[in-house]
Amino acid sequence: MTTEMQMQRRRPADAAVTTPEQGSAVLRKGAALPLAGAALIWALAAWPGIAQDDGVTETYGVSTFGELRYGPDAAHLDYVNPDAPQGGEMSFAWSSGSFDSLHPYTRIGRPAVLSSVFFESMLEGTADEIGSSYCLLCESMAFPEDRSYVIFTIREEARFSDGTPVTADDALFSYEILRDEGLPSFRAALPLTIASAEVLDERRIRFDFNPDAPVRGRIEAAGGLPVFSRASHEASGLDFEDSRLEPLVGSGPYVLGEVDPGQRVVYARNRDYWGEGLWINQGRHNYESIRIEYYGDAIAAFEGFTAGNYTFRQESSSQAWANNYDFPKLDQGIVLREELPDGTIASGQSFMINLRRPQFQDVRVREAIALMFNFEWTNQTLFYGLYSHIDSFWENTHLEASGLPSVEELAVLEPLRDLLPERVFAEEAFATPPSNPDRTLDRRQARRATALLEEAGWVPGDDGLLRNAAGETLDVEFLNSGSLFDRIINPYVENLRAIGVNARLNRVDNAQLSQRQRDGDFDIVTDHFSMDYEPGSGLRQYFGSIGADESLFNVPGLADDGVDALVEVVVNAETQDEMEVAVRALDRVLRAHVIRVPQWYNNQHWVAYYDMYRYPEELPPYSLGFLDFWWIDPEAEADLREQGAF
Repeated sequence: MTTEMQMQRRRPADAAVTTPEQGSAVLRKGAALPLAGAALIWALAAWPGIAQDDGVTETYGVSTFGELRYGPDAAHLDYVNPDAPQGGEMSFAWSSGSFDSLHPYTRIGRPAVLSSVFFESMLEGTADEIGSSYCLLCESMAFPEDRSYVIFTIREEARFSDGTPVTADDALFSYEILRDEGLPSFRAALPLTIASAEVLDERRIRFDFNPDAPVRGRIEAAGGLPVFSRASHEASGLDFEDSRLEPLVGSGPYVLGEVDPGQRVVYARNRDYWGEGLWINQGRHNYESIRIEYYGDAIAAFEGFTAGNYTFRQESSSQAWANNYDFPKLDQGIVLREELPDGTIASGQSFMINLRRPQFQDVRVREAIALMFNFEWTNQTLFYGLYSHIDSFWENTHLEASGLPSVEELAVLEPLRDLLPERVFAEEAFATPPSNPDRTLDRRQARRATALLEEAGWVPGDDGLLRNAAGETLDVEFLNSGSLFDRIINPYVENLRAIGVNARLNRVDNAQLSQRQRDGDFDIVTDHFSMDYEPGSGLRQYFGSIGADESLFNVPGLADDGVDALVEVVVNAETQDEMEVAVRALDRVLRAHVIRVPQWYNNQHWVAYYDMYRYPEELPPYSLGFLDFWWIDPEAEADLREQGAF
């Protein structure tokens, strides 16, 4: 389960493991965005207000394959309360290390959670649609039938938080500096899609796309870029890549209120927010401030919640959920505890195997390592049976591969047979078989793993450790920064040692973990693949050879010609059916390569909060949205304060 900032639904560029089990409590607007994760293409939606002239379409929104849910005269999103009161403070905790920067678009420093809240983009997604985006900074967009370019016209009223207008020149500056000096993922991906950009006048910017770039994904690649003030950057006197605690000026609904590096950050409402009256913003951004308290570990963070130091908690530890929520404030009704449905794709949290390491080059070695993780015992013994196992990269969706390849999948796979593992065609989609839940070491799995390792040339030495022909031991180091994760990794380490693998756990601080992961200096780390329902060119960053050494998202360092080819089939799919078949084929091939040991997911949001927060009766399927469209009941807040609850 993930903690979500649903203003933009993307994986952060440097998402840290934060909890003993889930490890993916990430505010998705808390860092830079992978490009074109849910690509856009014009669907011929029959809404009034969409103009077509000489083959050029001018519109307020686009959808990948289907019709837009909201017309140009929509008053508000269906899932918000447009009459929600505004005011009060949302406060929550972060227990995965410190921060020393408010600049999320550079590799230097560790950015604070939610530090991209200052910035908006031309387009905005919703939490009840897949693949649809609507104008936010722009009032309209125009593009020809072949989508060779797009022109965004910025709203005349759009303003940065310092009161200056948002101009096409600011949008050009943002694009160019992200392309040239931003995170490696931007530098690698932007040139593949966008050929050039030019300012047409003060409010209009044109992006021209590379002819070879897939049509699906072009518009969002440009429209999803954050826009910041050129003047604020130039006035700072800093290089764009420098870490900074004075953020760039943006146009979003929140500005920096208070910062205590490593301890606390507060984002305050921009009371002059230009977009307050937009239909897409009605019933949203309801808090006067958002406060994030940093703690050294999850135990201290929980104690802070019970003491009232912060007032909202999204729990991701099954142990805590099962055992810790029995404190007096719950009995008194001051704190509420709820399980809310989560219909999103599983986070893809996994033990990532570093394919850059020589000992992991053979897939049989990777499969043997995967077999020795006993999820069933872990779930029963440590997680109270509350989690489900992950097999697919698109777990909990209709996109996951199953059984043998279908006829439609084979039509995609057969032309690439020489580039793909034979098991893709001959076996069911790879999944580690269930282990014995009653004992840590499953002997059947151990025998299978040992046989695979012997086939790969790893045989027991006199000391019982597996060695290759050169006499080298099979070393596997689990790199981790959270003490509470030890109870999960240590039994896994013992299982591996039982079959002769020289496995160990190395706990480092968060800064070391981040740096070593960025440098590819690890054997196994916990991270996650956040997939989309309509994946596009962002797949290149997660799985493509182009991102093996440059992208922060391709954690295992996968570089495979067959995967590259399948990614392009997905990216270039022209219909929804074609895309879905190609995704299942890609899922099947990725699983065959065994680049990770999947962990678990939860189909519920576990939340506890002081009884002053309210949310719509019907939550949207793709967002919990507690930072987006929840609100505070002012009378309930006053009652709690009178009781001294916090």
